[in-house]
Amino acid sequence: MKDLIRMKTSLSEEIEALLNNQVKLEAKSSSIYLAMASFCDQLGFENSSEFFFEQAEEERVHMLKIFKYIGDAGGNPVSPEVTDIPQEFGNFRGTYESALEQEIEVTKAINKIVSAAYKEGDHATANFLQWFISEQQEEEFTARKRLELFDVIGTDGIGSYMIDQKIPEIGPPPAEPGA
Repeated sequence: MKDLIRMKTSLSEEIEALLNNQVKLEAKSSSIYLAMASFCDQLGFENSSEFFFEQAEEERVHMLKIFKYIGDAGGNPVSPEVTDIPQEFGNFRGTYESALEQEIEVTKAINKIVSAAYKEGDHATANFLQWFISEQQEEEFTARKRLELFDVIGTDGIGSYMIDQKIPEIGPPPAEPGA
């Protein structure tokens, strides 16, 4: 029966497994961002808390896009179990360091799926993931820019407060000319 079902999907078992792992990674990222939002809220950094709440929702949307893609391609999307979510991040800067590390991890995982898809000739999956590649470039850029505030402004005195005030001002990278 498994072989008959497999014939009804364009996804190989490997690609389906990688995509389901990505669903889990996106769900975990969403949960980590929720924990970061709570951590920042407890520290009194309202803008950062709101930023991380928005990031949590964005990661959830990413998870659902991939989940739906798997099902639409005839695969079996698996609802992820999410565990081991940190609740403490050391300090205010630690939340942003963790956010950048997390985004780099997601980028590497997306790249791994795209490479596997091209290797298998699965152009539909590779094409589907192009949006995620662009999204990850933007996510890493903004994470780095927010983290740079800690070096530029510093955390002494009202530095952390000033950083929190600047967080909403950081947007995506400027568009390339002609894009």
